[in-house]
Amino acid sequence: MRSIVITGGAGFIGSHVVRLFVNKYPEYHIINLDSLTYAGNLANLKDIEDRPNYEFVKMDICDFDAFYKLMQEKHVDGIIHLAAESHVDRSIKDPFTFARTNVMGTLSLLQAAKLYWESLPEGYEGKRFYHISTDEVYGALEITHPEGIEPPFSTTASSSKNHKAYGNKFFLETTKYAPHSPYSASKASSDHFVRAFHDTYGMPVVVTNCSNNYGPYQFPEKLIPLFINNIRHRKPLPVYGKGENVRDWLYVEDHARAIDMIFHNGKIAETYNIGGFNEWKNIDIIKVVINTVD
Repeated sequence: MRSIVITGGAGFIGSHVVRLFVNKYPEYHIINLDSLTYAGNLANLKDIEDRPNYEFVKMDICDFDAFYKLMQEKHVDGIIHLAAESHVDRSIKDPFTFARTNVMGTLSLLQAAKLYWESLPEGYEGKRFYHISTDEVYGALEITHPEGIEPPFSTTASSSKNHKAYGNKFFLETTKYAPHSPYSASKASSDHFVRAFHDTYGMPVVVTNCSNNYGPYQFPEKLIPLFINNIRHRKPLPVYGKGENVRDWLYVEDHARAIDMIFHNGKIAETYNIGGFNEWKNIDIIKVVINTVD
């Protein structure tokens, strides 16, 4: 039986990944490791909490000794690392917490995995450390067509009549890093540590950088749930500037399926960008939410 740790599994994206793996792989032992800070909520996983292949462990990823002991006791052979501080505004107010969790927490997991896996007769064979990151490490793309153009792609998500593209460039796996916030800087640093553990020690790693997620169980301070809640409770709708910022939106269950595919089939030491090809201006998203909820 494979033993897989999913960090941050009580959070927004993590809970969808945990649910998918528990349901799809009954032969796996899935360990949901989460410290249950403000964004973690076990109610997200009530439907699978009694499954025989599921286990929850409350733990801070910065606790190296506790995680190393868990690796040994549970014979962990795979780590899917989602645990992170992830709100840009919070990172501006408290960059130290973001550096601690996103950088030192990742380093703690890497070192524990290294020591345990290297102690085994088979070494790194059959092991994998999968680090989930963000496309915010790349900075921002230039909006070359603010009026919007027909998108140079076609997907289910991008087929809406409201959908347009606002530039002719995309983030590529080869795009240079250019983080602009404490959050994105901390994620960029953690990405580099993961790759360094492959280059230095031969650890089998893979990194993915995703665009902006949306969907069920999202933390209520994020744009879409925030506006839904504010509309329902007749509160003001805060819009930055004219709402002209453009984001690519990725449905969280699509992201979870991509994580599943890459964990099992991704090439070691490779980086994969995961996007929705679904660009929207914030103001257009807000108008859709208003028309839907109000």
